Amino acid sequence: MRVGVLTGGGDCPGLNAVIRAIVRKGERVLGDDVVGFLDAWDGVMDRRTMPLTVESMRGSLPRGGTVLGTRRGSPLDHSDGVERVRSTIHDLGLDGIIVIGGNGSLTVAEILYREHGIPVLGVPKTIDNDIVGTDLTFGFNTAVQIATDAIDRLHTTAESHDRVMVVEVMGRNSGWIATHAGIAGGATVVLVPEHPFDIDQVCERLTRRHSRGRYASIVVVAEGAVPAEGSLPGGPDPEVDRFGHAQLGGIGHIVADEIGRRTGFETRPVLLGHVQRGGTPTAFDRVLSTRFGVAAIDAVHAGAWGSMVALRGSEIVTVPLAEAAGRSRPVDLALFTEVAEIFFA
Repeated sequence: MRVGVLTGGGDCPGLNAVIRAIVRKGERVLGDDVVGFLDAWDGVMDRRTMPLTVESMRGSLPRGGTVLGTRRGSPLDHSDGVERVRSTIHDLGLDGIIVIGGNGSLTVAEILYREHGIPVLGVPKTIDNDIVGTDLTFGFNTAVQIATDAIDRLHTTAESHDRVMVVEVMGRNSGWIATHAGIAGGATVVLVPEHPFDIDQVCERLTRRHSRGRYASIVVVAEGAVPAEGSLPGGPDPEVDRFGHAQLGGIGHIVADEIGRRTGFETRPVLLGHVQRGGTPTAFDRVLSTRFGVAAIDAVHAGAWGSMVALRGSEIVTVPLAEAAGRSRPVDLALFTEVAEIFFA
């Protein structure tokens, strides 16, 4: 078979490992030709490609980012986008395209398959771990490890200066990274989008901890965390990018300022930002990415277009793209309320 591959949306540790696995099994075991599209769907529409071979992917397993490049956007944004995709598939002799992407990319893939009959197969990717239909996404483990390492380092600074450190991590709609990193890093408080916070309660917890002689605290806040109605003065609505996504970031500074003002404790914000996306993937993510890649090319040969590979328990399975399209998986609130909150001051 002749198969195209693209990576869409934000970069994520493990993307190259997926591509490498697709190519390795496709070329060496199944006799496939694999074509890489540069810069996501733009590369498909503009027919910008690169050959993907075992040799070209050599050494890519531990590399972060993606050798194909990535960006947001879709053929649905262009009046002739779908026909350009269809023509590219026909003229390059492709059987279909494997789309490695997050919520947005998989939603686009599902629409292209369901409404236009484009043969696509998905591989779920995001550091946020918020894709419906799979128990885990690759990149999440790496992001949590990076955040946890940062929190471990910040503990010593907080303790040396009797400070409260407010660590803002990624998590637009879900608090998976914040919750896991907060538990692993021994945070005093964790704030997530799924559970609006009351800043007075946060300050009470910190004050109570301070009264017990613990003068250093770590507060982990997801970038999409929101205050309970009326608990903080309302600010301006966030700006949106050209794709309609709110440009988040800054809640950590707001929380740090309010804690300092209300408690008098020396408080510092720390924004981890895109460092959570970068660098080499953990061993766990390399293995999961490799399993996803192998399963994806197997699913192509099984004719499972319109589906995506997923982790269910310990098994890799295929599920309909419709399960993930247009949806976001919130953090397990039982994990948040029954485990994480036990350790809150």
